[in-house]
Amino acid sequence: MSRRLAFTAALAFAACVFPQKNNAQEVLDGIAAVVNDDVITFSQVRDLVGPIEKAARDQFKGNELVEKIKEIRLRAINDLIDRQLTLQEFKKQKFNIPQHYVDDRIATIVREEFGGDRGAFTRTLAAQGFTMEKFKQAETEKMIVSAMRGQMVKGDNSVSADKIQNFYQANKAKYTSEEQIKLRMIAIRKGDTANVGRRKMTEEIREKIVAGAEFQDLAKMYSEDSNQDNGGDWGWVNRRTLSDGLSKIAFSLKPGQVSQIIELGNSYFLLLVEEKKNAETKPLSAMRDDIERELLQQQRQAAMTEWAAKLRKKAFIKMF
Repeated sequence: MSRRLAFTAALAFAACVFPQKNNAQEVLDGIAAVVNDDVITFSQVRDLVGPIEKAARDQFKGNELVEKIKEIRLRAINDLIDRQLTLQEFKKQKFNIPQHYVDDRIATIVREEFGGDRGAFTRTLAAQGFTMEKFKQAETEKMIVSAMRGQMVKGDNSVSADKIQNFYQANKAKYTSEEQIKLRMIAIRKGDTANVGRRKMTEEIREKIVAGAEFQDLAKMYSEDSNQDNGGDWGWVNRRTLSDGLSKIAFSLKPGQVSQIIELGNSYFLLLVEEKKNAETKPLSAMRDDIERELLQQQRQAAMTEWAAKLRKKAFIKMF
């Protein structure tokens, strides 16, 4: 996504998360939730979930789609409620974002996303229905939410060695590569009536390979699958790439070994394993930093969830 497109997307998000006061427009729009004295409207929710719902409509149908849309909208409403509670808590604590922080942020946007052209920046705001004042408010609220959430996870900056070790042991499968083979295959379809002749031909092909003929040359001449032109080369495959019948035999072969004739379905197969990679587990030393980052993120998310729950406990919240 280009910087200009990213900026336009940010404007769309800002438009949907502004808190609104109860007025006649909200009656027409519909109230999704009340958070103390602030209202969240259905239009805010729709604006927030629009792209996600579009993707869901492409993926799901019928009752499954209905349930998915409900789930997406409920999650969005809860996100907007938590955001509004965060803004209210900032105001309650009488914190302040210095104006020059906001001005610096605007200057950075103009410089980095509009090449220093403030006129282009202003025109983009106008095209999206934003005034400069409204955009500054959006940026200020983003700073507030970021600062407040950052304050809540302050101190969660380390993970014990035991936690890292335990996580590694419990998730070893994530750090283990699958067994793979570099495979070539010749597939000969059975004829409508002359199956004996087709099998005989396959036997002769195998005999030539055993005698020293190049597997790939014979595959180009005789194979009847989609990899014929590249000498029957399937590249590196895992056990899930092939059918169970072929996979079991292929992974039992040693590098350089050609299989016996395999009769499966409507075809005869010959397999050649060129190379083999055993399953390998990355050591903890190689994964430690990644695991620590993942656990830190989990700790921070848990801290934010706990803090949001405390804010909700003290608030008046009604969802419609």
